Amino acid sequence: MVLHRVIALSVFPVALLAAQSAPMPPMQMPHAPMATIASSATAEAKFTPDRATISIAVQTRAPTAAAAAADNAKKQSAVLSSLRALGMTNEQLSTTGYSVNPEYRYDANRSPTLTGYTVTNTVLADVHDLKQIGKILDTALANGSNVISSLDFYASNTDAARQQALSEAVVKARSDAEVAAKAAGGTLGALIHLNVGGGSSASPPRPMFMAKSVAAATETQINPGQQSLAVSVSGDWHFVPNR
Repeated sequence: MVLHRVIALSVFPVALLAAQSAPMPPMQMPHAPMATIASSATAEAKFTPDRATISIAVQTRAPTAAAAAADNAKKQSAVLSSLRALGMTNEQLSTTGYSVNPEYRYDANRSPTLTGYTVTNTVLADVHDLKQIGKILDTALANGSNVISSLDFYASNTDAARQQALSEAVVKARSDAEVAAKAAGGTLGALIHLNVGGGSSASPPRPMFMAKSVAAATETQINPGQQSLAVSVSGDWHFVPNR
């Protein structure tokens, strides 16, 4: 019994002493967070539209819905045929709305009286040649259209304008960060990350309409002007303090 206890006691203390004598790893001190400078900027670039969309509608009224619809179909068919005669394809002419609405007369102390129906058929014309806009407007109105609800210009490719605005925005953001770093007693270090916002068109100027003179018999003149596209960026850079 005594020998068994001695052996047992001679084993565990050695293991314990070995564990106690093993070198402890050095204590890891927390690193101080790296100072950074954040900056953001926005830049705009101008571009000239080369496309346009025109919302062309025919609105008719009749005592019955069927009569209003039949009259509308006849007039809209004439409008579309005249636009195709100008070279517009079916892909450039798409129906964007069709509505049939009852009309009522409201008299005092009486129930509303149905007076007829209004039918509106709206087509969106996608114009690829801006020189045709005036002729398209005049042709549509001459062949039955009586509502032009919108005329919007756009560019088929804005990549160059967006890249120009993006480059200017990054330069602005970095320049501001450099000024801030110098004022804080240091210099600007490496870029940590950069966020790029999607390009968005600023509110374009409304197109200028020059109505056709009956005496002069010239087509309507349209001036598309220019539009602008804005890009925003935000970035973080390391701040390197002066020694």
